[in-house]
Amino acid sequence: MREFFGFGGYERPAEGFLSWQHLTFVGLLMAIMVVLGVMLGLRNKEKEPYVKNKVLIVAAILIDALELFKIVLFCVRASAPMDWLYNLPLFLCSVQLITLPLAAFSKGRVREAALDFVFIFGILGAVAGTIGAGQNYNAYPVLSMDNVVSGLTHSISGFASLYIGFARMTSMKKRNIGITFTILLSVCVLAYVANVLLPYNYMFLMQGDGTPYDILYNLVGGSPVWYPLGVVALFVVYIVAFYWIFFLITHRKSKQNA
Repeated sequence: MREFFGFGGYERPAEGFLSWQHLTFVGLLMAIMVVLGVMLGLRNKEKEPYVKNKVLIVAAILIDALELFKIVLFCVRASAPMDWLYNLPLFLCSVQLITLPLAAFSKGRVREAALDFVFIFGILGAVAGTIGAGQNYNAYPVLSMDNVVSGLTHSISGFASLYIGFARMTSMKKRNIGITFTILLSVCVLAYVANVLLPYNYMFLMQGDGTPYDILYNLVGGSPVWYPLGVVALFVVYIVAFYWIFFLITHRKSKQNA
């Protein structure tokens, strides 16, 4: 247990990014995520909204409870009470710690926008934070608290995205697109400020840090201006592409049903 939680540092070497241990572990997480998200979503798609919402409430409580446990343990393990400053919800995946509870517990337009945000970014965050998390799997053993809790929280966000889609809870109204952009850009600004003040690498706005962002970082020669702007631009392109594909599919279905 001491070795799993990393007290005193890990004695086991990290198996490495894209090792068979890494791919097996995240592959199992992804499989469970997809099966549960699709199965529960299809089962509840015709049920009352309050019944559908029960699953999101459980997911929201779990993702925040796991993250809070991780932050507390990190602070205890490092014997540094201020270590929480390096665990703020300022990564793209971490935004779900806020938007998922909003989707589960709020009402009205805020709830609609939160549901759409989780739907749009949940899967991307799940894949990027498990399969693409080179910074974690190169640093810690696969079966360690750092990677297991991170894998679980990212998988919950991916599960919630699939569940919202298959349970037909998303609105994807055009009037809420601005809210989606506002949430994302606000987090990017806060992350950049935190990166400069701490310093740190929230939202991977400073460097790729062993993730696929390294491709962009190398492409712009590590420019401190063009690299963070490029990361934000990729987010914007992803949102636009997601909405376009969604509207294309739903418009085609509505034509077929007409």
